[in-house]
Amino acid sequence: MIYLNFTDLNEETQERLLASSKEDVKHKYGKDIMDNATKHNTSLDKMLDEEALRNLYSYTYVFNI
Repeated sequence: MIYLNFTDLNEETQERLLASSKEDVKHKYGKDIMDNATKHNTSLDKMLDEEALRNLYSYTYVFNI
């Protein structure tokens, strides 16, 4: 679970969440993403960013107001 203040949704927080998600994706699917990027001749960073955005939807958020 990720705990956030309702007023704490600025750009810095969004980037922190995205960076955390990117690390999760690297840890869970790193080898598969690298193989897929090589196979389809695409940028590894681009694929990681796309998967990190998708991964954000799997988190549970708790907002403190």
